[in-house]
Amino acid sequence: MPELPEVETVLRTLEFQLQHPCIQNVEVFWPRIIDGMDVQSFQNALIGQTITGYKRTGKYLIFELDAFYLVSHLRMEGKFYVQNKEDPYDAKHTHLIIRFANGKELRYHDTRKFGRMYLYPNTEDLYKQKAFAHCGYDVFDERVTPKYLYTQFHHRNIVLKQALLDQSTMAGIGNIYANEICFALRLHPETRVSRLRKKDFEQLLVETRRILTQAMAAGGTTIRSYTSSLGVDGRFQLSLLVHARENEPCKICQTPIQKKMVKGRGTYLCPHCQRKK
Repeated sequence: MPELPEVETVLRTLEFQLQHPCIQNVEVFWPRIIDGMDVQSFQNALIGQTITGYKRTGKYLIFELDAFYLVSHLRMEGKFYVQNKEDPYDAKHTHLIIRFANGKELRYHDTRKFGRMYLYPNTEDLYKQKAFAHCGYDVFDERVTPKYLYTQFHHRNIVLKQALLDQSTMAGIGNIYANEICFALRLHPETRVSRLRKKDFEQLLVETRRILTQAMAAGGTTIRSYTSSLGVDGRFQLSLLVHARENEPCKICQTPIQKKMVKGRGTYLCPHCQRKK
């Protein structure tokens, strides 16, 4: 699943490749991809709109239009392709095509059909809409502070891995980066978050932003479950210290990396370097 760095890479690449075209036509082949309105209304609303800007919150892509916000969540396998109208496409897994006046097309491809798109008037508060009902502040939002994290988590009976994946508090972290953040903190993923002190949350925020910033600079992580479709190959997988490195030696202490399930998520850790509080 694409996480914050991968979604940011998709966003930057789409902005570079598309810029600000006018929408000429929209075809929807899988109606359920559109959430909250019927397909005909969705298509009619988009025709004639120009993409005026691009932004991201957590794992959500946001296309700013003349009168709307077009919001996309890629979920597990969603991908965008920017192609010319004469280029062939995978009819089985291409579920939406946005055609632009300049001849380019934005094609949405999703083998598992989990991705969703939303359309909201830009006269309304975007973050009060259905798509963001369970989405908290972005990891890089200035409102995410150590004090905020401490207030949100210190009373909850959950483990560190769960806290990092809680999109309702801090949005953007997925399984890959949660594993890397736990290792950077030298904390076991099953550490009870209620045992963390205020200074631990300071370090958590520092390491989280450092790792995600480095991953964005590397174009994200290209792994089996997510690869770019826009001609961008992420390189951060070369910097992973624990994720997907089961039985390989820890780069700090040489102890073999272990994989275990933590609250239903595959989790990689060094049993020597990472300890519970």
